Amino acid sequence: MIFAPTASGKTALTKELFSPSGSHFILKGEIISADSQQVYKGMDIGTAKPDADFCSLIPHHLIDLLTPFEQWNVSDFLDAADAACKDIYSRGRLPVIAGGTGFYIRSFLYGVPPTPESDSELRESLKERIAKEGNLVLYKELQALDPESAAKIHPNDAYRICRALEVYKLSGKKRSSYQISQHLREFYDFLFIVLEPSRELLYERIRQRVDLMFQMGLEEEVRSLIEQGCNADTPAMKAIGYSEWFNKNPQSSDDFLREAELVKEEIKHHSCKYAKKQYTYIRDIPGSLRIDYSGSDADMEQIAALISQKFKGYEDFVY
Repeated sequence: MIFAPTASGKTALTKELFSPSGSHFILKGEIISADSQQVYKGMDIGTAKPDADFCSLIPHHLIDLLTPFEQWNVSDFLDAADAACKDIYSRGRLPVIAGGTGFYIRSFLYGVPPTPESDSELRESLKERIAKEGNLVLYKELQALDPESAAKIHPNDAYRICRALEVYKLSGKKRSSYQISQHLREFYDFLFIVLEPSRELLYERIRQRVDLMFQMGLEEEVRSLIEQGCNADTPAMKAIGYSEWFNKNPQSSDDFLREAELVKEEIKHHSCKYAKKQYTYIRDIPGSLRIDYSGSDADMEQIAALISQKFKGYEDFVY
C-alpha cells in the first residue's frame, strides 16, 4: 500500500516501480485506486485520474465505475478493493493499493466498524424529510443526537447526515461510538509506505497541479457535467475541484459558475488544507514506513529496495 496526498509524486513512483518502462521496475503489479473521486465517470481532470496511456502500462482498478449521481462510500470501496485484490493475486500479480484518501487507506488496513445494516423504510423517510425540510434541519438534529459524527460531516452532505441519523435511530447508539478495530486485518500481509514530501514542496506542487488542471480544461469539464444534470447537490460534485465552482445563491441559470480565477485560488487553498488533514487518518499505524519523499532517483531506489526485501521469495511477481 502506498499513501500520498495529491501532487506528491505517487503516480510517477508507481510507474517507475510497477511498469516495465520504469528504470526501477521490480514487480508486476496492478493499481487499486484509494481515491474517493476517481471512481466517477467524466471527472478526469479535477481528480487527476490516470490517463489511458498510463493504464495501458499498469492496469488500474476502481476507476470510472459510477455516474456522478451515485453514492460511493468506504464500505463500497472496501468490498470492491477486496475483490480486486483477490482477482489480481489469482493472476500472479501484486495488488497495490495507492491513493490519497486516508480514511479509505485506514479502513482497508483495519476494516470498517459493524454498523447496523440500512433500513429501506427509514432511509426513505429521512430522504423525504431532507427534501421537505432541507439538509440543515436534519443536520441540527444530528448535532443534538451525535455531535461527534456531525462535526465530521458537511451540512450539505445529505447522504452522510441520513446515514448517521439512521444508525442512531436503528441502534440507539451514536455512529461515532462504532470504533474501527485496533488490529490489522489478518487476511493480508501488508507493506504500508507513506510518502512525506516537505510541506513547502507539497504545497508548491499542489498549486502547480491546479494551474495545470485549468490549462487542461477543468472549467469545460465542470460545464459538461452541469449539462448532464449535475449541480451542487450531486454526490460527486462535493469534491474539491468541483464544489468550488458553484455559487451558493445563483440569481439565474447562467449564474451557477463562479469566476475562474477565484475558483482556482480556492481550489489551491482547499487542496493544501485537505492534504494536511489526510495524514491524520494514517497517523500511528504500526509498521508503516514513512519516507521523506521528493521524487528523486535516490528516493525511488530506496522504496524499490524496501519492496524488494518485503517480497523476497515471491519470485512469481517478478518478470
